[in-house]
Order: sequence, then structure tokens, then C-alpha cells
Amino acid sequence: MSTLPPTAKTRYPSLSSRRLRVLGACATLLAVVALVGLPGAPSPRPASAAQLNASAAQLNASAAQLNASSAQPNASSMRPNASSVRLDASSVRPNASSVRLDASSAQPNASPARPGAPSAAQLNASSTTEPQSSALSAGAYDQNRIVVKYAAPGTLAAHSASAASGEGAEAADERTTTRLLNVPAGSSLAATLAKLRSEKNVVWAVPDYKARAAQVFTPNDPGVTGSSPGGWQTVQWNFDGSYGINAPQAWANVAADGAPGGSKVVVAVLDTGVAYANRSKYKRSPDFNNYTFVQGHDFIDHSPYANDRNGHGTFVTGTIAEATNNHYGLTGLAYAARIMPVRVLDNAGEGEASVIAEGVRFAVKHGARIINMSLEFSSDVGAADIPELIEALRYAYRHNVLVVAAAGNEGSTTIPYPARARHVIAVGATTEHGCLASYSNNGHNITLVAPGGGPDASIPGDPNCNPELPSGRDIFQMTFTSTSPRVFGFPDGYEGTSMATPHVSATAALIIAARILGAKPTVAQLTARLKDTARKLGDPQDRRLYGAGLLDAAAATAPGGPGAVR
Repeated sequence: MSTLPPTAKTRYPSLSSRRLRVLGACATLLAVVALVGLPGAPSPRPASAAQLNASAAQLNASAAQLNASSAQPNASSMRPNASSVRLDASSVRPNASSVRLDASSAQPNASPARPGAPSAAQLNASSTTEPQSSALSAGAYDQNRIVVKYAAPGTLAAHSASAASGEGAEAADERTTTRLLNVPAGSSLAATLAKLRSEKNVVWAVPDYKARAAQVFTPNDPGVTGSSPGGWQTVQWNFDGSYGINAPQAWANVAADGAPGGSKVVVAVLDTGVAYANRSKYKRSPDFNNYTFVQGHDFIDHSPYANDRNGHGTFVTGTIAEATNNHYGLTGLAYAARIMPVRVLDNAGEGEASVIAEGVRFAVKHGARIINMSLEFSSDVGAADIPELIEALRYAYRHNVLVVAAAGNEGSTTIPYPARARHVIAVGATTEHGCLASYSNNGHNITLVAPGGGPDASIPGDPNCNPELPSGRDIFQMTFTSTSPRVFGFPDGYEGTSMATPHVSATAALIIAARILGAKPTVAQLTARLKDTARKLGDPQDRRLYGAGLLDAAAATAPGGPGAVR
């Protein structure tokens, strides 16, 4: 605000000058309130530049009237400067945020304009202030429609004032009308927006932005025969069958969270090794990516190269991270995870406790978040017999590394080590029919079950269990088809808790990658999430058979729910 000329300066301001100063202070106060609101009041909807300039003009007119009646010379120099309260129009344009919908609730088709809705051409295009910026957000929107909020005549200033004074946006909104307009023929969306935003009675005008459903990811992998894209679904019932783990929805969930395929989570596979590299007589599986692997170790032959000589470890790794959507073979559940191959079992699939303990410590020290152990000791081996391994498992727990182990294949009610150890997830196996597999160990130490294939167990009263009928299908992944580590295919005969275990490890990788439980979930949090989201099987008294139930990767990776932080 301009200062008084020297002839008008007094020790105490005259009445007229006090009025002018009060008016100036009011102008500034109104500008601040319009910008930030009153302390403790709900944030008002941003006023447009036209609204603020109109308010300033009213103040200027009042000042001019006082100046005209004042005897002081050069009173016009005391008029408040309206430009001091003008906003950059682009800074107050409403921000249309993108929205992700669940597939079950998405409505992709926008409603047509209501009959009788005025077109933008019918509006008064005269402009009294600089139009709002026409820059648009990058999201998709309808090129021919605009959503406009109008204030009732004489209430536009009240709309901002009531919100700023604590009346609330809801009360102010009762005096406004939202309309859907068509962009007139011959005009562009940007030009029509500019005209609308210049109207005095327009609170805001925005394009009609589009949301889209979170798409269920269906990979193009052709399956065993390689005949048509998506053929994997006819083979991998364990991922997408009636009693599978709902992999497609899990893939969609984590992709929507910016972590497709469990991106970059390190899973150590302690097994017979993995066909992960082309080296000497060994060949990388054609359905593995080179970048899938991090440095591992061979504790059998004391080498840094953990090449598979058996095929078991390659199969298990395929369930976790076989290349997916690459027009080849089958799919992996956490296809973007990083695999650490650790060879602790020899060519015959056997290994000592001391060697396995070394493998556990190596995995923890080298950054694994999850350790998959599709292996078991004899059920008569107790914790006192393998203290070195028990201590290694405790070491993993103290360093917040989740250990997932097979419950064993003897059809016994005793869970063997390492699955029986404290803080280790013990995984039983189910069939294609949703029954406990006949070979799967069970008992009070079982944590949950996952698909392992094969014949149903005999469980009276369980409608899913029909052992007299043909067995359900096996589990399939790419691995060796003979004794040669260079010949690959999809052999049958792979069934067991060894096959069930990597489903759980891979799901844990998806949970970690998507940060469902936060950036660094604990072992206890991960275990609880897997159990709480499992699909119940059998009767309530069958908990000793199925534990918490059948692994559900989709439920485990869905936002919200037990233990979730968002």
C-alpha cells in the first residue's frame, strides 16, 4: 500500500487515513485467508483468480469512495494495490488425482451427459480476469467432456468465506451445483476449460478423468506343449485352479503397488543347486533369466558355483522365479525376485546338518530375506542331534530372515526338522482337489498348506477328499528330464511338500516387495499375515491337518487386512 504524502502525515493518523489503513489490512487478511484458511479451520477449497480479483476490486471501489470524500490531497495514491492479492491461476486449479479400483468394483464406462445439460457454448464466454492455466495432468480423460462446479448467484464469495471460517466445505458445497458439460463442436478441451475458468460463478472446471480397473495379469507362457499363449493355466492348477493359490490376482496386486513379480527380493534356495548359469558342462535353464540370480555358493564341492546336478533345486526355484510372460514354458510366482542358489544337498539329494547350517548362515550374511528349505531330516532326529543347524536357524531369526521348510512326506503326525524348529514356517501339501495329500505330514506344528499334488488323504467327512478316485495332477516346472544337466523339459512325478514349500516362500517375497506390512516386516509379521489370509480347509477340528489353511497369495498381497500398514 502507498504511503501518505508528507502533507498528510501526523503523529496520530486522522480518521480517514485510519479507515484506509484498516481497509488495506482487511485486503491483505482476506488474501491470506483465501490462500491458507484460518488456523484450525478445515482447508477451504481454493478460490479462483477471478474470485480473488473480484474481491480486491470491491475493496478498491470502497477505498475510492473514501478517497473522493477526503480533503487530503493525492488520496488516490492511497488505494490498495489489487495485484498484491492476485493468485497465479495455475496454482489454484484443482488437482485431479489418479484412482486405482479393485476389479470387482470398477466401472470403466463413464455416464453420458445428462439430457438438458448446457453445452459450454451456451455459457457466457466474457472474461473479466486472466483465465486459469490450461495445463492438464497426465492422466487419461475424456476429450469431449468437462466437469464444472457453479456457485449460486451471490454466493461465490460466501463459498470461500464459510469454508475458511470453519463452516466446512460440506456446508459451502450445498450452495453449489456440479454439472457435466460437452465440449462444443469446433472448440478444443483446453480452450473451453479456459473460458469456463474465467466465469465469475465457476468454482472449478476440470476434464472428466478416467480411472481403470486393476487388471488381472495373465501371462502368455504357452505351457508344456507350447501350443498357445496362456497355456500354462491348463498345467499350473497350483497357481490358477479351484484349489490353487490365486496367483493371477496376486500378480495384479503387487504390480499395482509398483513391485511386479516381487521385484528384487532375495530368496535363498538351499537345495541341490540351481541350473542358473552356462558354465563348463552346465547350462542355464531356458526359462530362467540371467539377471534373476545373485551370488550363491556350493557347500558340497566348496565352490562359488552352485550348479545343480540333480534337478530338484532347479524345479523348486522354478516355482519361485521361473521367467514369466516370455512366450515360453511355465510361470513363476515371484518371477522378479532374485534367487541366491546355495548347494547343500549332493547329487543324490542328501546333505549333512553341518553343511546346511553353513548354508543358512551364508544366506543371512549375504542379504537373503527368505530362505527356502525343501528338505527334511528323519522324524527321529531331534533338536539335540543338530545343534549347529538349530543355532543357525536362530541366527536367521535374529537377523529377521524368514525360513520356510517342508513338513515332510511320510504321512506322519510328526513334523521333522528343520520345519519343526521354532520360528520356521512348516508347509504341508494339498492336492488338486483341495484335500490334504496322502503323503503330507501333519500335526500341531504345521503352519499352513500349499499345493503339492498327488493323491488325496483319507479324511472321513471331508468332501474334498476322495482317495478312491484317480489322483490329482502333479506339480510342473522346467527342470532336467534326464541325468544330463543340459537337457530340460517338464517331467512328471514331482509331488511332495518340497513342491509346496516354494509357493509360500514366493508369496512372502511378494508381500515384502509390495510393502504390505511396511518396509521391513518381521518374521512374526510375515508368518501372521500368511496364516491370517490362508483359505480354511476341512472342519475347524482339522487344524492339525491343514494348519491355518491353504495359502492364498492374492489375499496375502491385497492392501489392508491383518497386519497391513496401508
